[in-house]
Amino acid sequence: MNILLINHYAGSPRHGMEFRPYYLAREWTRMGHQVQIVAGSYSHIRAQQPQMPPARHRDEIIDGIGYRWYATPGYRGNGVGRVRSMLSFLWHLRRDGRLLADDFRPDVVIASSTYPMDIWPARRIARRAGARLVYEVHDLWPLSPMELGGMSRRHPFIVWVQMAEDHAYRHADKVVSMLPRALEHMRSRGMAADKFVYVPNGVDEAEWADPAPLPPEVAQQLERLKVNRLPIVAYVGTHGLANALDALLDAAAMLQGKAQVLLVGPGPERERLLARVRQEGLANVTMLPSVPKQAVPSLLAEVDIAYIGLLPQPLFRFGVSPNKLMDYMMAAKPVLFSVRAGNDPVAEAGCGLTVPPDDPQSIARAIDALAARTVAERQAMGQAGRAYVLKNHTYPVLARRFLDAMRA
Repeated sequence: MNILLINHYAGSPRHGMEFRPYYLAREWTRMGHQVQIVAGSYSHIRAQQPQMPPARHRDEIIDGIGYRWYATPGYRGNGVGRVRSMLSFLWHLRRDGRLLADDFRPDVVIASSTYPMDIWPARRIARRAGARLVYEVHDLWPLSPMELGGMSRRHPFIVWVQMAEDHAYRHADKVVSMLPRALEHMRSRGMAADKFVYVPNGVDEAEWADPAPLPPEVAQQLERLKVNRLPIVAYVGTHGLANALDALLDAAAMLQGKAQVLLVGPGPERERLLARVRQEGLANVTMLPSVPKQAVPSLLAEVDIAYIGLLPQPLFRFGVSPNKLMDYMMAAKPVLFSVRAGNDPVAEAGCGLTVPPDDPQSIARAIDALAARTVAERQAMGQAGRAYVLKNHTYPVLARRFLDAMRA
């Protein structure tokens, strides 16, 4: 089967996030299918952008997967520059749609660019090739910019996005969602219920079998933390407002002498949080820069409890599927889940404790409760999470589920 996967922001191990298109495509390639990923040359979430020639696109092969990078302008933030980049990518798809259909001859076309406007060129390509059309939902647009960004439903951009979302639900043969509770919303926008398929985020088991060592300076910092013989509570990921890290620092202030709090990663809030740690004299908080993705398993092996938090948002009623949670479970660490959402993977797996979001006292009490457990009890929690991920969230499992949906 020939699979054309359209994702403006697709990445690879070489380029960084987003990784999901690469991992799914790699598994389909291993099954004997041909996969062509079409992406933009610039993405705000990539660590490294592809090198582009003067031509309008570049083709390359990465681990047996065909990549076509279309030249799109760079941007910062979520303003006009990002919209210009979207328009550029959509223009490339419209201009080259006939060539993509005739040269690659896809059996399946997947529209998966986070924003839904790629459904229009994807449908044209699928119709010309006689292919099935799949719409993959990462986030619910336009609800995300409306509920998180405060945009009016009458804003021209939102009207445009709403038209695309409704078109996708009506015309896609299947709708693959990373959000487990999104079906009712999709039905309310005109989708037939039998189109819905839930395929969450996942992990690459092979990366955990042979992880990279920690950078020496990070390993030294962890050794210093262990001298105190206090449990280490770690957050590993982007430091953004939505991640509720202020609540974790508030909890850390209540836990001086009882627990060490470790924050690792980049993000727009990192410098502000670091300044707060210094100003408030939070001696039990250590902040480190990000480590390479391949070294995350080595990092998590050194901590006792893993934290994930999200600020309370109505949008989370449709469920969440955070990559860092999969990593925590794969590392077999008990998880403190400070999130209110339509699903609770930690409760489902029995691998930790769930507390209300953005509630420092509840977070502190939960850390106390987990620290009070014996090492064996915490290990049992962690192993329950790992077993859950291996059963439900490895990419061979997810790729097969996605493939079965495409064939149905």
